[in-house]
Amino acid sequence: MSTRTLIRGGLVITAADETHADVLIEDGRIVALAAHGSDIAAGWTADRTIDATDRYVIPGGVDAHTHMELPFGGTFASDTFETGTRAAAWGGTTTIVDFAVQSVGHSLREGLDAWYAKADGNCAVDYGFHMILSDVNEGTLKEMDRLVQEGISSFKLFMAYPGVFYSDDGQILRAMQRGAANGGLIMMHAENGIAIDVLVEQALARGETDPRYHGEVRKALLEAEATHRAIQLARVAGAPLYVVHVSAEEAVDELAAARDKGLPVFGETCPQYLFLSTDNLAEPDFEGAKYVCSTPLRPKEHQAALWRGLRTNDLQVVSTDHCPFCFVGQKELGRGDFSKIPNGLPGVENRMDLLHQAVVDGHISRRRWIEIACATPARMFGLYPQKGTIAPGADADVVIYDPHATQTLSAATHHMNVDYSAYEGKTVTGQVETVLSRGEPVIDQRKFTGRAGHGSFVPRSTCQYLN
Repeated sequence: MSTRTLIRGGLVITAADETHADVLIEDGRIVALAAHGSDIAAGWTADRTIDATDRYVIPGGVDAHTHMELPFGGTFASDTFETGTRAAAWGGTTTIVDFAVQSVGHSLREGLDAWYAKADGNCAVDYGFHMILSDVNEGTLKEMDRLVQEGISSFKLFMAYPGVFYSDDGQILRAMQRGAANGGLIMMHAENGIAIDVLVEQALARGETDPRYHGEVRKALLEAEATHRAIQLARVAGAPLYVVHVSAEEAVDELAAARDKGLPVFGETCPQYLFLSTDNLAEPDFEGAKYVCSTPLRPKEHQAALWRGLRTNDLQVVSTDHCPFCFVGQKELGRGDFSKIPNGLPGVENRMDLLHQAVVDGHISRRRWIEIACATPARMFGLYPQKGTIAPGADADVVIYDPHATQTLSAATHHMNVDYSAYEGKTVTGQVETVLSRGEPVIDQRKFTGRAGHGSFVPRSTCQYLN
């Protein structure tokens, strides 16, 4: 049975335009836009009409970096695909791209199938997968080709975490060469993990065990060095490169220099690097453990470089790297040894609101907000224009956003399955009011009306910034 939804009276904001328009939705897709008050719009009828007067009508967010149920450091990320995608919906995100993990000694297919099984039937919003390569060899290189054909068109490698996810330069080069051939985009965790491990060992030997030392040993220069090395390896391979969770000014400089040469090099940052700092890592009574993630939070002065990178397009995407661990029982595993604190922060619910606050604060424009949170991640990972915009033919992933509401972020009110908020007590302007996922209301006037299993797996094409 056909259902029609009409959104009337809002300001429609995409990466390209801001228009006062009514939006007509039918069978899960956007079918038309027309100027509010025009004869065309006046003639439309629908089963359900949403009044968006004094509201923004924006595309659902695309969070291209999440880790639901990720095994790490002897525990698991505390959000399941069910709780994590529900929290995403509350925060106006309607598509996540999570990371399936290959374990050393196992095939990519085994890792991917395990993640399909975790997500299938459990997601409140749509989802795709990247593939983490932990064991680059002849077999897994061949598997990369098959995964690209299946819609898993991006592969993450780690220059950090020796003995767990780490790949050496030779393995990285071979994976990049394969990506250059099959169209897959290589995503890089750029930190010199071999050098960092030496500094960790030395810090612990000196009795420096508190969470703040996590930030001190993972030096900005070692992020910049790895970013530089990844760029040069990608040049040798003739491959594009996407550097994840860029946190340091020196790493932004490396990306900017590569882009100034016209190289297909891209960078992502995350809200935690834009809004938090080493001040949080240094909070007393082990509270700093809540803020342990890698790359680590940096001193506040790095934030200006990240905002500048977002304005100049040397950084293109803001994702969350959502990887929550509860303070009680999980972060506490590292009491007395910061290297045993599970790395990761919750944030999938907060990204759209924090970036709207950045609009209010004058860091970015409204269209740039939609560009870095919706349109560019969709293009980067082969989802556009199905996702990331409001246009005829696109999926009806639409958020009615109240730009005037104020809210205070808190663990007491968030929907992520974690016992603290990284932004506890922060007041922001702007709030999600109603969220449609493929035309279905999953949040309706600040009530959850979605369900586990509504979200579908979305196969992706290759990066749309490359020929």
